[in-house]
Amino acid sequence: MKRQLLATLLVLIALPAYVRAAGIVALLTHADAGRGLARPELVRRMAHRTRARRRLLSSSHSHAKQANRPVRAGLGAGGGGSIVTNEYLVHLSVGTPPRPVALTLDTGSDLVWTQCAPCLDCFDQGVPLLDPTRSSTYAAVPCDAPLCRALPFTSCGGGGSGGSWGERSCVYVYHYGDKSLTVGQLATDRFTFEPSDGGNADDKSSDRRLTFGCGHFNKGIFQANETGIAGFGRGRWSLPSQLGVTNFSYCFTSMFESKSSLVTLGAPAELHSSGNVFQSTPLIKDPTQPSLYFLGLKGISVGSTRLPVPERRLRSTIIDSGASITTLPEDVYEAVKAEFIAQVGLPVIGPEAGSALDLCFAMPKTAAPFWGRRRRLPDAPVHVPSLTLHLDGADWELPRGNYVFEDHAARVMCLVLDAAPGDQTVIGNYQQQNTHFVYDLGNDVLSFAPAQCDKLAASL
Repeated sequence: MKRQLLATLLVLIALPAYVRAAGIVALLTHADAGRGLARPELVRRMAHRTRARRRLLSSSHSHAKQANRPVRAGLGAGGGGSIVTNEYLVHLSVGTPPRPVALTLDTGSDLVWTQCAPCLDCFDQGVPLLDPTRSSTYAAVPCDAPLCRALPFTSCGGGGSGGSWGERSCVYVYHYGDKSLTVGQLATDRFTFEPSDGGNADDKSSDRRLTFGCGHFNKGIFQANETGIAGFGRGRWSLPSQLGVTNFSYCFTSMFESKSSLVTLGAPAELHSSGNVFQSTPLIKDPTQPSLYFLGLKGISVGSTRLPVPERRLRSTIIDSGASITTLPEDVYEAVKAEFIAQVGLPVIGPEAGSALDLCFAMPKTAAPFWGRRRRLPDAPVHVPSLTLHLDGADWELPRGNYVFEDHAARVMCLVLDAAPGDQTVIGNYQQQNTHFVYDLGNDVLSFAPAQCDKLAASL
């Protein structure tokens, strides 16, 4: 059945997830989908979210430096998650009867959580809070259970908040590298993965009982059309780990289009075929950051020029669906920036000219849009050098639209990359658009290929 993506939050949040051929297929929406925002405003919102988190991380980095403590970029001090910028939302239902939730798909963290009533201090959301008292299948995890003790920061609920958390229930604290955090009750409940407009509600293959955080105190830079985070990391609390799947995949449509994206968990191999040739690179484990997916980034090329960046400066590279713009260590970013300035050959304008991005160029008046319908005028798009990430066993040449933004009304073209303190490179979801990624967890391999993600989602 075809589903139209309507520009209202209640319809967005009702998009289904369902079980197919022993694998789960879920639809995703971009956090800004359906808002009717122009392209420049979408980029500004994304860049501001990224920079807000960069400022927080920079502050944490400086404080750790002054205190002579080691800095682990991207992680909270308590082993929480990475920096989440809330871009792509997976739509599920929780409880009996099922209540819709919209969770940021985040490969940089583990915990699955959503805001719950009563809310002591939460961010605004556009749908009712999940109320555990209205679910006949909700069960709090006792604080002496192994499930509770496995989380880094937990304690026993003492009947606080009017007794709503429950006596001797597991109270968790989970935080992220940007100082966002969630505090609440660890619980189990029914997660539904069947279409909301059909199917057999009694089909036990369409739902799973999962452990999640019922958040009563949640602080951070969140948006009104999300309700929490779905961790897809390597840890035992993540959605892939709890479902016991050996693979998952996703394919993000462009943030400029209100079209559904796709995520699969444990789907058969034929569902991963997008008609293009896949490249593969090893997924690397780091025991100091066990939740994250590290990649062997060997080098970066701008056009035909391979940058003289020592490989050791790229050693700590992760791929993160919860981060938006790719961030590089400051010296690496400056090398990329300098090479783009040298090769593009257009006047450089600063952020004060109205852009939220760091490196922008003034476009000539005769330049034609790279995207959209072909124009009858004989204008050509501005020449932009290619950007290639040289991974272990694969050369990933990014599509132009995944690292360049062109605002033709303002005659501005910007590089969609950023710098961050520390040594970690984070490959964000803007650079991952219209590329199908398959995480083979059994063999620790990441495969990827160009794809038209909206068509891939519509075909399933």
